[in-house]
Amino acid sequence: MPDPMPPRACIRHALLIHGAGAGGWEWNLWQDVLRSRGLGTVAPDLRPALEGLAATTLDHYRRQVRAELEALPRPRAVIGASLGGLLAWLCADLADAVVLINPVPPTPWAARLPARDWPEVVPWRRDARLASTRRAMDDADEAAALYAFRRWRDESGAVLREAHAGVEAPAVEMPAVEMPAVEMPAVEVPVLCIASQRDDDVAPELSAQFAAAIGATLLPWPSPSHVGPLLGRDAARLAAQAADWLSAR
Repeated sequence: MPDPMPPRACIRHALLIHGAGAGGWEWNLWQDVLRSRGLGTVAPDLRPALEGLAATTLDHYRRQVRAELEALPRPRAVIGASLGGLLAWLCADLADAVVLINPVPPTPWAARLPARDWPEVVPWRRDARLASTRRAMDDADEAAALYAFRRWRDESGAVLREAHAGVEAPAVEMPAVEMPAVEMPAVEVPVLCIASQRDDDVAPELSAQFAAAIGATLLPWPSPSHVGPLLGRDAARLAAQAADWLSAR
């Protein structure tokens, strides 16, 4: 009689990568939920270059994410939101599952992002206002808006310019879409892509197109904001759904 197949290992560790101008604190609700489901989580703050934010590039952040991910035991997941979603996808070759939340997409989809002009240092901390934070988080409660308002940070303009200009990503099947050849190997890991129903930064239609091209599972989420999936009133419920998806990988 043949030996029974060994049980499939479940993902037990996750690296959570925050968006531009934020920090690991963005993931507080998600960490509580994931840890309650038995997943160990790490949510680091992305660090600027030693020369300062103005000298910080996307590659500075990418190297940090790769080092943090390699330090986690396998099987492991990487979860990223917004800019963190782009970084997660660029490091997907090191993960066993990937969750992308309103991700800044790579090329060629980045060409469809809203055009913006970024200074050398984007003064989100200096220019933060509680009123504008509330408007950006209109599906969050007052406590969450105040918490975020006190923690926004400045960001590197070079990082944002590079991300919005479009960077090459792991090779994927993209019928009818022209994309420059890339040397990175194809990533064959399960991907969940979560898209807010209304997002002024990354349109849900753009996230849907990106998800379809890479073969990801698309989860439309009834949030009217870019940061709602992490900081909105229903963030914990979404985190539970993501945990269920990870447990089934």
